[in-house]
Amino acid sequence: MAEELRRHTICALVDNEPGVLARVIGLFSGRGYNIESLTVAQVDARRGLSRINIVTTGTELVIEQIKSLLAKLVPVHRVQDLTVEGPAVERELALVKVTGDRQRLVDALRIADFMDVRLVDRTPQSFVFEVTGTSDDLDAFINLVEPVEVSRAGVVAIGRGDTVLGPRS
Repeated sequence: MAEELRRHTICALVDNEPGVLARVIGLFSGRGYNIESLTVAQVDARRGLSRINIVTTGTELVIEQIKSLLAKLVPVHRVQDLTVEGPAVERELALVKVTGDRQRLVDALRIADFMDVRLVDRTPQSFVFEVTGTSDDLDAFINLVEPVEVSRAGVVAIGRGDTVLGPRS
């Protein structure tokens, strides 16, 4: 029986320096692992730290290998698997463009209103919506409005409660 594939959100606190992201991506591509979502941003300018959020799917063995390899990279301070370490908050942002005749745009506006999606730009022929929520929320809106263009920012995530992803003391 094959092991079950499971989606994981892994966060890494890393030095904010050139080449770090390339090394992390190389770890995945060199072993044939897929990255479903990737976000990275500086989170502590004083200490020069960035946070990388990676969403990937794999067996438990593959996920453990990924976490172990990430933790061994020199500029990586901490690795946290939010999927197994307790409750977490995950959100994603997308800009979704819908074009068409008046009726298509009105329908899209009704769906957006129902789903608490924000209209951020409009022309007589198009609407651009800002969608925030879980990846499933974004997928649902996108499937309903059948847009002509989508730009997704990727998953950002943080653990709930008093657990903090910080550098080792």
